[in-house]
Amino acid sequence: MKKTNSNIPLKTFYGDGPSPGEFPYTSGIYSGMYRDKLWTMRQYAGFTSAEESNKRYRYLIDQGAMGLSVAFDLPTQTGYDSNHALAEGEVGKVGVPICTLADMEILLKDIQLNKVSVSMTINSTAAILLAFLVVAAEKQGVNRASLNGTIQNDILKEYIARGTYIYPPKPSMRIITDLFEFCSAEMPRWNTISISGYHIREAGSSAVQEVAFTLANGIAYVQSAIDKGLDVNTFGKRLSFFFNCHNQFFEEIAKFRAARRMWANIMKNRFGATEQKAMMCRFHTQTAGSTLQAQQIDNNVVRTTLQATAAVLGGTQSLHTNARDEALSLPTEQSAQLALRTQQVIAFESGIPDVADPLAGSHYVEELTDILEKEALELIDKIDELGGAVSAIEQEFQQNEISKSSFDYQKAIDSGEKILVGVNKFKAKETEIPEIQEIDKIAVQKQLERLNNLKQNRENDKVASGLKALKETAEKNGNLIPKIINSVKNHTTLGEISDTLRQVFGEF
Repeated sequence: MKKTNSNIPLKTFYGDGPSPGEFPYTSGIYSGMYRDKLWTMRQYAGFTSAEESNKRYRYLIDQGAMGLSVAFDLPTQTGYDSNHALAEGEVGKVGVPICTLADMEILLKDIQLNKVSVSMTINSTAAILLAFLVVAAEKQGVNRASLNGTIQNDILKEYIARGTYIYPPKPSMRIITDLFEFCSAEMPRWNTISISGYHIREAGSSAVQEVAFTLANGIAYVQSAIDKGLDVNTFGKRLSFFFNCHNQFFEEIAKFRAARRMWANIMKNRFGATEQKAMMCRFHTQTAGSTLQAQQIDNNVVRTTLQATAAVLGGTQSLHTNARDEALSLPTEQSAQLALRTQQVIAFESGIPDVADPLAGSHYVEELTDILEKEALELIDKIDELGGAVSAIEQEFQQNEISKSSFDYQKAIDSGEKILVGVNKFKAKETEIPEIQEIDKIAVQKQLERLNNLKQNRENDKVASGLKALKETAEKNGNLIPKIINSVKNHTTLGEISDTLRQVFGEF
């Protein structure tokens, strides 16, 4: 039995509504929540090169991180090899460059893929990166069926808020549903999509818009999979979500509770799901990078701590905490450690995990939850009237709504109506320049040399035949994933696979 420090026994749940683990899962998707199992502390990292990123992952695992979360550089995200002209100046800057199977093997060196879950924040090239992971794992002796993790694979939010798309929406949706189909058959433990509100919020949306636009995208993905003939009770169990946790403490907690309830009802009533796990809104949370400030960077530790606490009170399944220096650069090792320690203090010292949904029954939180749900459903109805998420994106509905919200938020900061400590109030003269993470130019040069050597020493006839088979499949209607995996085994590069699909699908 859990007790307070004063030896007061604690019940698992104190709310009046449905218990955690009961439909519609407002108070959590598992009956005991964190009493039974803590959230996964999954720290996001990737920079400079596969070698440097591998060192950071192994460091984080040694410090108690429970899963990897891979950040890729912009060339990798947009389907260009590191030696492409458009990649110059961007290699290794905001994530790790992964162009080849060899890069992926270095990235995962000495990491036990049968024990550590892997999350990859990648979208337009998601199928290629998953293929790299599958082949690298199998070379380690780990069967693809036993791999555990998540691939973001959420292209619709790229058109709405972020911009790392390659192909037009319809062929992009085809690749996503091909991944659903492939993973349902071959990788039953793998989460095939992480439907992301995070970047929608970072672009300036409100909490209501974040939930509405994210779940509307989810509706589009589910409908697309059903249209392909997939069983909602099968692929529905492997859907996951990715939310932002912003500054407004209680609104964020209510947002998570509303999202769970809304998704459960959408899956049950709109799509006829009958399996409990197919109705559950399982989600990862990241604290809000856009709230971090370059001024007085230690204040960012406080911001992140409050945001992480709200995410845990809201019932997240995994969590990344941003580092204090991320308004200036990618985090240093010391900053990354402090960010992880923030989660560990919440987990092991605060007592928050001892009760499921501790704020259930609060008049304030319950009413906020109801209002967020009502307003988000109204926005989803508008998107339905426009023909669904894809059609609404083509009409720039979501983009325009976010722009208005972002403008209003910034205007409130500029006028002083909304206070940012150390920015527009409580300013201080700063004399100390903090140490920041530098990108190693020598490591980037090694990346380019490895790529060039691979192209010179592989069997290029196998590369050509594999790409020909991929192109033929793209021109027809077969599943692309086995052909992509075959190309990866032939040491075909990410850029070559992307270019082959560009020839068929075009660019957006």
